[in-house]
Order: sequence, then C-alpha cells, then structure tokens
Amino acid sequence: MLLTGTFLAAGLVKGITGMGLPTVAMGLLGTVMSPAAAAALLIIPSFITNVWQLFAGPSIGRLLRRLWPMMLCIIVGTLGGASLLVAVNPVWSGFGLGSALIVYAAYALLAPKLTVPVKAETWLSPLVGLITGLVAGATGVFVMPAVPYLGSLDMDKEELVQALGLSFTVSTVALALGLFFHDAFEVSQVGISTLAVLPALIGMWLGQRIRLRISPARFRQGFLIFLVLLGLELVSRPFI
Repeated sequence: MLLTGTFLAAGLVKGITGMGLPTVAMGLLGTVMSPAAAAALLIIPSFITNVWQLFAGPSIGRLLRRLWPMMLCIIVGTLGGASLLVAVNPVWSGFGLGSALIVYAAYALLAPKLTVPVKAETWLSPLVGLITGLVAGATGVFVMPAVPYLGSLDMDKEELVQALGLSFTVSTVALALGLFFHDAFEVSQVGISTLAVLPALIGMWLGQRIRLRISPARFRQGFLIFLVLLGLELVSRPFI
C-alpha cells in the first residue's frame, strides 16, 4: 500500500510538472526506510518514466552533443557518491536527503531565473554534472544543481523537458550501478521496483490530465512547500 501510494503520488507530480518522481519517492520512502533501500526501489520506475520523457522530445542527438560532458561527470560523481549513501548511518543519510530537498525547494521558490552564457558551458557543464552526481549518489535525489542549471540554458520548453529526461535517465542508470557495486541493489529488488512502474505510470497519466485543469504554477508552489516540510522532518530526525 505504501509503495503504491508513494509512486502514484510521485507519478502524479511528474505528470503535472515534468519532474519530481525520484524526489517525492525518496522523500516519502525515506521516512520509513533507509535512503539506500528507498533508492533501490525507485530505480525501475524512475528509469522507465524518464526514458519516456527523453524520447518524447525533439532531438536527442543535438542534446547529447551539447551536454555529453555534463552527463559523463554525472556518472563519475554518482558512482563516487553512492558509497556515502550505503556507508553512512541511515539517520544521517536521511539528514543529507532532507537537506537536498530543502535546498532545491527553497531555490526554486525564491531564486530568480539565471542565464548562463554559451561560452561558460564548456567548463560549467562538467562541474555541474560532477556536483549533481555526488549529490545524487549520496542522497538519491537528482535535481540539484542540474535542474536550475539546465533551466538557465537557452532552450525552449520542449527541449528543456527532454534535457531533464536525459539528465534523470543518466542519473538513474549511474545510481543503479553505484548501488550494485556497493551491494545495495540486488536482483530480488528488481521485482519489487518493477511493481512500482504501474502506479507511477497511472500517476503520470492522471497528472497530465490534471495539468490541463489547474494552474501548473500554483501546483508547483504547493509541491515545493511540501518538499520543504518533508525535508525539515528528515533533517530533524538525528536530533529527536
């Protein structure tokens, strides 16, 4: 029931906003299990929904030519950061997850939109990719700082959604490899993770329908406030 409800909610958010499935799933599952166990459960539904998002966009080839240094560094950073997700006490890895949720949500709520000059992408993309990978490996959350960085590039709406799908897909595969190499993702978990695909897809479908009837900006604001509250709950655990 918890698994179904979590991925239904996570898929709903992704259907409305185009992102958020791993963030919501990690946040909710992280309240009842270790972040490493939660990350293992989200691998299959995250991969399938992000590949769907990736191939629905206009041009994979152009994005790969532009963003391959960032994607490569995401892989390197995630493989390195995954050791922290497995080795650190679950209470403190939950603290890290909560901190990542708060930073991301606070940034999205308060920070102005940035614009990165094309010339700066040469050195900034690998740096952002490496930091994103380290955060993803250590917390299971793929969003910081990749999401605000990609949003600062000169992309139209459809290209940005596809770029997010590319970044999340690469992060998911790298996280699965990192967990596997550290004996935190077993074959037996594939079946449980696969069961989460159906509620995630149903949630995405419902979210896409809801998106036509409500203000995405208002929903996004409520979603981000929810992430801040969830993050605060996780951050407070070591001190209770």
